[in-house]
Amino acid sequence: MKITMQDVEHVALLSRLELTDEEKEEQLVQLNKILEAMEVLNKVDTSNVEPLTHVLPLKNVLREDEYRDTLPKEKVLQNAPDQEEGMFKVPRII
Repeated sequence: MKITMQDVEHVALLSRLELTDEEKEEQLVQLNKILEAMEVLNKVDTSNVEPLTHVLPLKNVLREDEYRDTLPKEKVLQNAPDQEEGMFKVPRII
C-alpha cells in the first residue's frame, strides 16, 4: 500500500494543518518509508511467538490498606498559603 498525495492532503485537513507543497512532498516520502518498514516487519515469522502484553512479567505492587492516624489539622494547615476557619482557603472558581 502506498500513500498518495490525496491521503496526505486529507490527513492535513483532518489535522487542521496548512502544509506547503514542499511539506506535503516531504510527508508523502516519510509516510511511505514508514509503511515500507511495516512491510518488512509483516514478513517476520511470528507463528511461534507467544502473544504478550508486556515484555517483562508484571505483578501487582500495591500494598495492603492499613489504618494510620491522620495528621493533626494544625500541622496540615501550617504551610497553607491562606486558611479560614480551619480549612484551606482557595480562590473562587466560577
